[in-house]
Amino acid sequence: MINEERVLKEFLEFIQVPCSSFKERLIADILIKRLTDLGFSIEEDDAGQKLGGNTGNIVATRKGNVPTAPMIMLTAHMDCVEPCANIKPQIKDGLITSDGTTILGGDDKAGVVAILEALRVIEEKDLPHGDIQVVFTIAEEKGVQGSKNMDASLLKAKHGFTFDTSGAPGRIVRKAPGQNKLKLVVTGKAAHAGNAPEKGINSIIATGKILAKFPQGRIDDETTCNIGTITGGSATNVVAETTTVMLEARSRVKSKLDALTKDIVAIFEEGGKETGTEVEVTVLPAYDPFDLPEDCETIQIASKAAEALGFPVNVVESGGGSDASFFNAFGVPTTVLGVGMTNVHTKNECILEKDLYDSARLALQIIQEVAK
Repeated sequence: MINEERVLKEFLEFIQVPCSSFKERLIADILIKRLTDLGFSIEEDDAGQKLGGNTGNIVATRKGNVPTAPMIMLTAHMDCVEPCANIKPQIKDGLITSDGTTILGGDDKAGVVAILEALRVIEEKDLPHGDIQVVFTIAEEKGVQGSKNMDASLLKAKHGFTFDTSGAPGRIVRKAPGQNKLKLVVTGKAAHAGNAPEKGINSIIATGKILAKFPQGRIDDETTCNIGTITGGSATNVVAETTTVMLEARSRVKSKLDALTKDIVAIFEEGGKETGTEVEVTVLPAYDPFDLPEDCETIQIASKAAEALGFPVNVVESGGGSDASFFNAFGVPTTVLGVGMTNVHTKNECILEKDLYDSARLALQIIQEVAK
C-alpha cells in the first residue's frame, strides 16, 4: 500500500535539508507541518533550550479509531553527524549514496520517512488504528542528549518502536548497552625542553604509561571500552604539562559497566602516583542499558509485523546506543528496528531503496498489528 515513489522523493528531499545536532529547526518545521496535515496535535518540549539548540523534541499525537488498541509510539531522530551540508544523493542499481564528500543522512532520515509514509497510508486508506504518538528527537548524535533532556511527561504510549539502526527491516533490538564517558586530565610539570627537561614531568609520556595498562576494545561479549581522543602539550620546546583523554565504556549489563568504570578510575589514580602526576577523573554517565525480554509484547508486535510481511525476523542484542535507552527508562518499553542504514557516520554511508520502502511497510504493519 505504500507509495514507493513518494517515499524516495521525500527521503531525497530530507537528506538535503541541513540538520546538524542542535540546529534541527529547518527539518523540524517541515515535519511539524506534515504531521499537522495528517491530523496530529503537536507539542515541542524545551530540550533545545536546555542544550543551547534551536529546536526541541517534537511529540505529535493522533487519536485512533480503535478505542481498545493500546497507544504506540513511533520514533526517529532529526539530526545527523557531520559533514551533512550540501548532500548530493546518487542512485545506482537501487543503492542510494552521497557523492562521497559528505555522509548520506539515512541515519536517521530513513526512519523519519518510514514513519511519515505509514501515517499517510493510514490517513488515505482510513485504516483501523489505535492512538499514535510520533516522537522526532534532537541531538541523538550527541550522546542521545535530546531524549535525555526531553519532557517525559509527554510520553503516553504502551509500546515504542525506534526506527534507527543498521540491518534490514526485521532486525529487532531487544537489548542494548549503557554508556559512561570519562574525561581524564593528567597534569605533570612544565619545563624548557632544551634547557632543563629534567626539571619537568611530561604528562604525555605519563599518560602513555598509564594507558599501557588500560583495558580497551572488546572486554567481553557485552562490554567494550574505547579511547576516543588524546590532546596535550603546547609546543615542542615545552615539556608537556597537561594531557586530556576522552574515552567511553559500554556494557549491556549495568554492573559490568559500573565495575569497568571503577577500574578505569583506579588505573588512572594509581598511574598518577607511579608517574608523579596529578590525575583528575570525571565520569559523565550517558545512558543506562535496556533489556526487553524476547517474549515481551513490544518485541512480539514487531516480530509479528515483520513475519506478516515475509521479512526474516532477527531479534538481537546490540552494541549501539539510541534514544530507546531513555524511552525505556521513562517507562515506555521500546525496541530499536533496522531500517537498512549501512556504513553510517562515514562518507561511504548507503541504503538500498528496497530497505527504505520495506521500513515504511514495517511501520504500517506495526500500526495495523496493534489495531487487530
